[in-house]
Amino acid sequence: MESVRDIEKIQQVCNEEGLLLHETQLGQLEQYAGLLESLNKTLNLVSRKEQTPLLIRHIFHSLLIGLFHPFKPDEKVLDIGTGGGLPGIPLAIAFPETPFLLIDATGKKIKACQEMIQAIGLKNVHAKKIRAEELKGLAFDTVLSRQVAPLRRLCHYAGKLLLPGGSLICLKGGNLEKEVREALGGAKKNNGFPADVSLLPINRFDECFLNKFIVIARSNTAETS
Repeated sequence: MESVRDIEKIQQVCNEEGLLLHETQLGQLEQYAGLLESLNKTLNLVSRKEQTPLLIRHIFHSLLIGLFHPFKPDEKVLDIGTGGGLPGIPLAIAFPETPFLLIDATGKKIKACQEMIQAIGLKNVHAKKIRAEELKGLAFDTVLSRQVAPLRRLCHYAGKLLLPGGSLICLKGGNLEKEVREALGGAKKNNGFPADVSLLPINRFDECFLNKFIVIARSNTAETS
């Protein structure tokens, strides 16, 4: 019953915010949650210490990006350090016409992602074992990350992979003033990226997101909303 209430909450909030999720997508999100929880018993994909249900703490958390940044069809999206497929897989379910590439340096995590993608039947998302600095000849409209890496380091990776006008979108928590200041201070070494950084609080969606933010770093040619 708890899982049912969680998925109903996700549907209600997303629908109210303009991200319409159909029954098929909700079923895929539940299937992903079950697969992630099962694989997590033997693989360190997500924390096992958290009391908040996995559907809320990890999947809903990832979907919140789509409330602030509605992904467009054919928008090229890269998820750096995806781990167990977060935030890439939930967003790929919510935006089935948008192509997502998930990367991680740990082979067992990527293998788990590939198994889950295949089991769910997703066609718009692929997972690859590779480091961000090893990607060559590819460019993206949007780079995502749920890593705990400092924002300055993530901007360093993203600045080399983003198309003109592209954005880096991260899920982060805590006091981020220093991280933002350092990221902006390092922009000159990253071809001017980022030109600005926005911190969007998400605690209004659930109390477990207290002091959590969606961080959007933009280039100087990005459109502002």
